Amino acid sequence: MKASANTLPLRRSKRYDIWDVLIHITIVLASLVCLLPFLHVVAKSLSDDAYVIANKVFLWPEGFTLEAYSKIFADASILRSLYVSVVVTVLFTLLGMIITVCAAYPLSRKQLKGRTTLTFLFMFTLYFSGGIIPEYLLISNLGMLDTWSALILPQAFSAFNLLIMKTAISSSIPVSLEESARIDGAGHFRILWSIVLPLSKPILATLSLFYAVGRWNAYQDALFYIKQRVDLRPLQLKLYYLVIQASESFQLEATQVSLSNPEVLKASCVVFATLPILFVYPFIQKYFVQGVMLGAVKE
Repeated sequence: MKASANTLPLRRSKRYDIWDVLIHITIVLASLVCLLPFLHVVAKSLSDDAYVIANKVFLWPEGFTLEAYSKIFADASILRSLYVSVVVTVLFTLLGMIITVCAAYPLSRKQLKGRTTLTFLFMFTLYFSGGIIPEYLLISNLGMLDTWSALILPQAFSAFNLLIMKTAISSSIPVSLEESARIDGAGHFRILWSIVLPLSKPILATLSLFYAVGRWNAYQDALFYIKQRVDLRPLQLKLYYLVIQASESFQLEATQVSLSNPEVLKASCVVFATLPILFVYPFIQKYFVQGVMLGAVKE
């Protein structure tokens, strides 16, 4: 009996160790699937044209050179596009978070009459929309074409982010805490500013990251709404034009960037456009993890 009792924990520990190994292997493989393509692009952007043309560049630069990046920084239009992208992303994120918080807080309070109907109207837009043509006609009739507003206002609200924020406030802010604040004479704006927002930092950081990354990577709306003013083209749209220009025989936009191999141009522009977001992410990673785990444990 003693021998069997002693072997049971050993069998369980071995079984758990096997599952741990499988989990770690799966995580490593998933990480490599995400990391290796980016390393390949970085290696191509730092390699000499001859090695890239010969398809000899994989995960390590061959014939290391910074010529591609020096020519990118020499193009004033690309630096202008970077400035436009940064300004638009910051303003877009701030406006999106203000709208989301102002909509999510009242919808999370049970005393709001008709909140179920209002929530349904917001969620309805997740499944049905007017489409690209009506949206373009609306922007045109409002006189927003070739303006900063066309890059900031149309997509500054996300019903999906509203649902996340509403659920987070409902699950993390106790009703008793709000009632005690009301007894002390606090109003809704005071409760929102002094209680709800400080306790919602993880979800605020998470949604801010969603808004910022979504705006930074978007170029389709700028392709539709920015036609005449070249100085308002964001970085992603500039990258789109450069890739098309490098791939086609005709030129879509005048640029000072000229490389013998279009693949080097594509790779260097992709890395140049990706680095700003990569630098921002580590500073809000801890809030992002907390926001994702919010509501996972119920007491």
